[in-house]
Amino acid sequence: MPAYFEMLSVEKIELDLKNPRIAKWIEMYGNKISPDQMALALGAGSSSDGDVGVSFNSLKQSIQTNRGIIHPILVNKEGKNKYVVIEGNTRTLIYKEFKEKKIAGDWSAIPAMVYENMNIQMIDAIRLQAHLVGTRAWDPYSKAKYLDFLRNSENLTFAQIIDFCGGNKQEVENYIQAYQDMEKYYRPILDSDQDFDHTRFSAFVELQKQNILTALLEGKFTKTDFARWIHEKKIYPLLLVRKLPRVLKNEKALKIFLKDDIEEAIKILDTPTATSTLQDATLMELAKEISRRIGVISLDEIKKLRDKDAQEERDIIIDAKENIQDLCDEIIIK
Repeated sequence: MPAYFEMLSVEKIELDLKNPRIAKWIEMYGNKISPDQMALALGAGSSSDGDVGVSFNSLKQSIQTNRGIIHPILVNKEGKNKYVVIEGNTRTLIYKEFKEKKIAGDWSAIPAMVYENMNIQMIDAIRLQAHLVGTRAWDPYSKAKYLDFLRNSENLTFAQIIDFCGGNKQEVENYIQAYQDMEKYYRPILDSDQDFDHTRFSAFVELQKQNILTALLEGKFTKTDFARWIHEKKIYPLLLVRKLPRVLKNEKALKIFLKDDIEEAIKILDTPTATSTLQDATLMELAKEISRRIGVISLDEIKKLRDKDAQEERDIIIDAKENIQDLCDEIIIK
């Protein structure tokens, strides 16, 4: 669909209230969200929860210093005289704020690429490309909220979603299910929606792993129990969710976990048993030896690890594998 460039009056532009970063705040404050709350929703004073991108305040400073923006915002013209931001809510909000506060410069019009009467599929494509695979990424919870909307409200197929944002079906399914679990089990246990902490989302992504779900089931715990543990910070840092299967299967560690937290429980599991030679070995030496041992592992050893009584050994190996994968992700130059 063709678009045309225009210096568009900021007075004519409406922010996109369906933007997931804004939508989660509307759920808290209603449609009468104030400019200050809108700024907070768009990331004021933060760095996008650790994602790549500049903070709201840094972006404001950059725009003020340069007396404008380089890349035009994208808007959809709906009807005769309604312009809704599709990509560029934060920059538009900054222009509106500068104009209201009479900051030096001309903030009455903003560079914009204008589309007319875009259909929902094209709008979805722009949002996905800009914020799921682009440089100004949404926080993970907002991504998941939008993926759930596309799948269950817009009825896009997994293939269509993956065409837009890449990845694979399992990753998309895990994000959607994690979002649904957070809404179903975490939100209801809070005193109010204002207590909802979307930064806990990564714990619910980890919850989708089969070994964690199985450990909950075998321990006669529920997803509501899990949500309470996350809310009460019994599992913190959130990466320690991966240790949960070992904790739940160890009676002594479980008691300590329920009384205190997972870090205390792990101390029981990780009581040193290694020889001083292993403790003093470098990471490179250990990695080489693990590679060598895996390379010569016998069929009998593999069969023993598959045995139903070897669950703890399997959990330890899986835990090591995930930690090694995290390290690889950190050190591989992309």
